[in-house]
Amino acid sequence: MNKRQLGSSDIYLSELSLGCMSLGRDPKVAKSIIDRALNAGVNYLDTADLYDFGENERIVGEAIKGRREDLIIGTKAGNKFTPREQGWTWDPSKSHIKSAVKDSLQRLGIDYIDLYQLHGGTIDDPIDETIEAFEELKQDGLIREYGISSIRPNVIKEFVKKSNIVSVMMQYNALDRRPEEEILELLNKNSISVLARGPMAKGMLSSQAQQKINQKGQEGFLDYSFEELKAVIDKWMDYESGERTLEALALQYILHQEPVATAVFGASSVKQVEENLSYLEASPLTEQIFGEIQAMTKQLTYKKHR
Repeated sequence: MNKRQLGSSDIYLSELSLGCMSLGRDPKVAKSIIDRALNAGVNYLDTADLYDFGENERIVGEAIKGRREDLIIGTKAGNKFTPREQGWTWDPSKSHIKSAVKDSLQRLGIDYIDLYQLHGGTIDDPIDETIEAFEELKQDGLIREYGISSIRPNVIKEFVKKSNIVSVMMQYNALDRRPEEEILELLNKNSISVLARGPMAKGMLSSQAQQKINQKGQEGFLDYSFEELKAVIDKWMDYESGERTLEALALQYILHQEPVATAVFGASSVKQVEENLSYLEASPLTEQIFGEIQAMTKQLTYKKHR
């Protein structure tokens, strides 16, 4: 699998990576999903301390024993919680981040985190203090690089201006093209990579698109009404062919954008991993098809989330 540089760092991520939030709580199932992805060339696993209140990190840690040297591990912090208990509070303070990293390392069973990310954030946060925490963790060798997971343009712009982030994780897909309006060019100019999550738009861009729209699109999606979604997906379905699956097309669309380092897909079964891996056999995306996708979808902007 091709790899792309993470920002200006010496880390290279596989074009497809596994988001671990949907792995579930069965360690055997989780390991089978992770093993299939890794054996296909995926080298980046993305988790967070909040997923299943610490259990997801623990399950990932068990699954990767003996394979650490081959992997890039990313996790996130900023949500204060009690392990195995519901509920959390937002805490981007230096003290919490420097405490949370130790807990994550222990659960993952590793000595350092390759990519440590702030899991959210608002413009009212003590951003300078947060950056200081990440910089100190990097100096201490507990993390290699740091980034943020955010869809808020104003927050992203502050971190671009003030910090040494190498990445921004954000939702990005052919139905959610908001990053194209004011984020992608900014990050590209500053040599900061995008980790694109949600590439299938809740499954509405997958081979089960019509079924997923009926399940999850009844109230619309972003600025799309249900009727608009159906019209777009009717055209989307026409691209399914022997040259590429719809999953492959969805992944190709976001990976066509220069600052995108990797498409982070979630999977709760090996079958879903296989569907995403069809990307590896797909014919290259042409500029014509890329343009057609842009023409049939909406150029959206961030409104509520700033």
